[in-house]
Amino acid sequence: MSQIHVRAQPGDVAEHVLLPGDPNRARHIAQTYLEGATLYTDHRQLLGFTGTYRGVRVSVQTTGMGCPSAAIVAEELIRLGARTLLRVGTLGGATPQVRPADLVIATAAVPNDGTTRQLLGGAPYAPAASFEVVEAAVQAARAQEIPHHVGLVMTEDAFYASTPEHARLWASRGVLGFEMEASAIFLVAALHGARAGCLTACSNDIGDPQLVPDDVLAAGVDRMVRAALDAIVTLDGK
Repeated sequence: MSQIHVRAQPGDVAEHVLLPGDPNRARHIAQTYLEGATLYTDHRQLLGFTGTYRGVRVSVQTTGMGCPSAAIVAEELIRLGARTLLRVGTLGGATPQVRPADLVIATAAVPNDGTTRQLLGGAPYAPAASFEVVEAAVQAARAQEIPHHVGLVMTEDAFYASTPEHARLWASRGVLGFEMEASAIFLVAALHGARAGCLTACSNDIGDPQLVPDDVLAAGVDRMVRAALDAIVTLDGK
């Protein structure tokens, strides 16, 4: 049956799904990288498309901004048959070592959000990416010679609450940057025995209120998407 928010039928959604937050990015990915992409839902502007990449069936599903929306979408995608969920988005860098448009491959997400706390009843937990997804993403980045970093991200709810001091504190604890969906996606996938990962392109340094130039970020997003899709090809059938 169709889900409440992701209005799709079983069979519409591929086993492997890319998860951008932005519906425009979902449309761009589908039109630019996938062959034969068709729209299976536009309910609530949570645009979802399914096509193929190098012969592998892939869906691209909008999550919206933040963990509450991302958790709903992840849950419903798994009910519709998805087994690999791979977030593709942007993050604010916690340290100048993460340069504009660099690729960040998350191993785990510090859960500074309310959604995971509610799902876990406040129990301590470390939402982590699936090892095989991280491994496939790193292999893809290396093969394409994409500048990248591998490690912790922090998932937060309040976009404008982060300060340079907050960023540098968490950078000293190993956090590479801040984003808004990974912890919930990792947790929901783990609760249902699915795989999950998160690739992001750095859109700005938290100490700098300006985003990187549009053309620079677009190039970083392109590299991120190509790495994510090649990772899915590696994961297909495993």
